[in-house]
Amino acid sequence: MMSFVTILSFLFATVLMVVSAPVETPAELDKRTTHTGRASGTWFEPGLGNCGNFNTVNDPIIAIPETLYDENRGSNCGQWIHIVDVSTGKVVYGRTEDSCPGCGGGDLDMSPAVFQKFASLDVGILSISWYFMPQGWSP
Repeated sequence: MMSFVTILSFLFATVLMVVSAPVETPAELDKRTTHTGRASGTWFEPGLGNCGNFNTVNDPIIAIPETLYDENRGSNCGQWIHIVDVSTGKVVYGRTEDSCPGCGGGDLDMSPAVFQKFASLDVGILSISWYFMPQGWSP
């Protein structure tokens, strides 16, 4: 029969193993990168985008630079973008649904629904800054 000290030592060792076991930590948040650029080439008429969804001119759609889309393997599809017109400070949100082959690294192509919240379509090009909102976020 086990002695009281042996049983107590066994229980103490078990508790220590449980307490010292590694604990899963939450995934780290991606560092937010603020991009600056222009709304490339005015605006575009959405249709079937690279993300596989059909959108209209009334949808708040954004086409991100094709290089960024490819680099992230399309993982930004459906992700909302916080866009600021740097000349006015006005903020508008748009959803990533396409890629833009002609856009530079800081550029975005916007659907008319997004662009017209900043200015009329005949303005053509805006100076903007923007960043992705966390996955799953929605305005």
